[in-house]
Amino acid sequence: MQISNFKLFVLSYPKGFNIKLPLKKIRIPITRIILLIVLSSLFAFSGFSQKSNIITIQADNPKIIISKHIYGHFAEHLGRCIYGGFYVGESDTKIPNINGVRKDVIDALKKLKIPNLRWPGGCFADTYHWKDGIGPKAKRPTIVNQWWGGITEDNSFGTHDFLNMCELLETEPYLSGNVGSGTVQELADWVQYTNFQGESPMSKLRAENGKQTSWKVKFWGVGNEAWGCGGNMKAEYYANIYRQYATFMSDGTSGKLFKIASGANSSDYNWTEVLMRDIPHQMLDGVALHHYSVIDWNNKSSAVEFAEEHYFKTMQVALKMEELVSRHSSIMDRYDPGKKIALVVDEWGGWYNVEKGTNPGFLYQQNTMRDAMIAGVTLNIFNNHADRVRMANLAQTINVLQSVILTDKEKMILTPTYHVMEMYNVHQDAKLLPLTITSETYTFNKEQLPAVSASASVTNTGVTHVSLVNIDANKTQEIVIHLYGSNYNGVTGKILNSEKLNDHNTFENPSKVNVKPFKDAKIENGILTVKVPAFSVVVLELPAVNAPR
Repeated sequence: MQISNFKLFVLSYPKGFNIKLPLKKIRIPITRIILLIVLSSLFAFSGFSQKSNIITIQADNPKIIISKHIYGHFAEHLGRCIYGGFYVGESDTKIPNINGVRKDVIDALKKLKIPNLRWPGGCFADTYHWKDGIGPKAKRPTIVNQWWGGITEDNSFGTHDFLNMCELLETEPYLSGNVGSGTVQELADWVQYTNFQGESPMSKLRAENGKQTSWKVKFWGVGNEAWGCGGNMKAEYYANIYRQYATFMSDGTSGKLFKIASGANSSDYNWTEVLMRDIPHQMLDGVALHHYSVIDWNNKSSAVEFAEEHYFKTMQVALKMEELVSRHSSIMDRYDPGKKIALVVDEWGGWYNVEKGTNPGFLYQQNTMRDAMIAGVTLNIFNNHADRVRMANLAQTINVLQSVILTDKEKMILTPTYHVMEMYNVHQDAKLLPLTITSETYTFNKEQLPAVSASASVTNTGVTHVSLVNIDANKTQEIVIHLYGSNYNGVTGKILNSEKLNDHNTFENPSKVNVKPFKDAKIENGILTVKVPAFSVVVLELPAVNAPR
């Protein structure tokens, strides 16, 4: 018998059924008799040996904001993410576009409400020299993309193209600076070029290239994966490099840049320790973290043709994000108890073998219900750690890794991950509602994972949203949610699910996996009961009694 189940049973007695026993006055033999009676009843109770899904949500006086920037995206010069994904050029194409950027992509991402977009990498960032991507396109020099496929990069999509595209998308740009092969002066000039509104050589050059006003770029990455493709540096060396580069990054205005240090690879806790210890905190706004849901880097398995074993192992790695965020945050807490520095998970998502017949360096993979599960549980983790995690970037936006969009010439489809991100955008800039979860287990080959994941928030207008994920590949999960601190006008919901874990959208069948209304939830006396089917994502909406509807 488990103590948690004993507590649950006692709490489930009908209201008014109270036994008041003066335990201090009861003699030992009587207490033993009572204990035997209780234990016998518990074992006789059908289904008692099973755990139950119990969530408790504290809806009174929420204080922590779930930053919208947790829902950021990532666009690298990799495969068909930029060229053929975002950008089709301004001539010789029948695909509707605005200044070369696909209109269907603009519309889809605006609907998704993406808050920020990271560019130009990734590994590509530390080989990218921004001055190669400005001026007349016909005169721009070419380079070889040594990281991704060894193809020739013609630099036709550069700083102006990206920042103007961000304006179309109504999103904030997040620029990754070249520290690996660049110079301090080069990055300082890029900051001046994009941000300085007064008279200077860089603002003059920007005007000559057609942009009089500055873009006011706030988010800046000081290198990328400095421990790997960004220079194979040691933590102590990079900390010094960061201090040098950050010193000269100024836009010459009162506006403060948000500088993000190249952070740890997954569980490299020493990296975070060194950065927090060695970099003056007034120079540091965010520390990055990268973690991909990969079964085996030498044998990643297929994105579509996978068995339940592959799914279970992938979810094991995805759920490790909880441990990673907690432990990196605890290190940051020791040096920054006021939580002024953000943990920025600017690369996350599933990573599998590329689709058959595609360039291995392009990282093109399909997107199934397994990816929807990764997205749902990961975003719940970020939401629940919103006190420290204040920015994140799914890798990547189009045609690369866990994309939200796939394109094929004039065709475009939305992936299951897109639908999860859209369902969850109700949490952006809402207030976090703290919760506790007791979950059933999802068992495979004697290994276990918690079946249920959840997060909750309330908007400024008093509307509560609860996002639920059932990762169990086989069983529906019945969930009881206790809501304290508010009264509600009912419940509505949306669900993303499908018949098979391998289900995905294709250009021939673009709506096989789609969002549907969810009606298997009811609320009574502050208790919400929900039945979430196997491998499903559900988002519930509960207007408060006095909330506008």
